Amino acid sequence: MVDKIFDRSNSVYIKSVPYKGRGLFANIPFKSGDIIDIAPTWEFDEPSAALFKKTGLLEYYFVRPDKRPRDSGIAGYVVFGFISIVNHSASPNAKTVWGDGEAGAWASMIAIKDIGVDEEITHRYNNTCDYPSSVKFVE
Repeated sequence: MVDKIFDRSNSVYIKSVPYKGRGLFANIPFKSGDIIDIAPTWEFDEPSAALFKKTGLLEYYFVRPDKRPRDSGIAGYVVFGFISIVNHSASPNAKTVWGDGEAGAWASMIAIKDIGVDEEITHRYNNTCDYPSSVKFVE
């Protein structure tokens, strides 16, 4: 069994976090404002979101605060790459920044605080209300 799984640049790695599952960790120091990761996405509509909420995909999809379903028809995004492993925190050290282009939407994880080596990278989920009440977020 592998204890840590690294990205290709060795700047971040994934490991198991008690009571949370997998989490993303810094393998190098990040300064506030640094780009931690950039990932492509796949957008989906409300009918798909209703299906996702009945599966484990609920824990891996993102909601953009700047695009509401009734305005855009887009309910959320599956984000590919290491960003999808970042856990929630009420006091995050990173944030997701969204960009749109000809190839679709992209998600970037940006440090909002200095992050030390072996520190877990966290961000604030925008869709905590979508989770069942049985889910308790651990800090």
